[in-house]
Amino acid sequence: MEVFLTPKQEQLINQLIASGLANSKSDAIAKGLRLLEDRYFVSQMRLAELQKEIDIGIEQLERRKKVDSETAINKLKQDIINRSQQ
Repeated sequence: MEVFLTPKQEQLINQLIASGLANSKSDAIAKGLRLLEDRYFVSQMRLAELQKEIDIGIEQLERRKKVDSETAINKLKQDIINRSQQ
């Protein structure tokens, strides 16, 4: 596989190698791809959690189980705080 990098990307890879964070260009790129894969996995998990929350909300609306707006906003705020701490 042939990969073309910008000068800035090449400079970053060289800095990673010089600092010892990567052993080679291939190692630096592989580590970067692992980070991207992890980030993608986490975002997919969060998306699935949000979808479940939406489904629960829709089901509750259909059952007419309503929550006052202040309680709903406080729950959303707490969910955002919890997710930001993960």
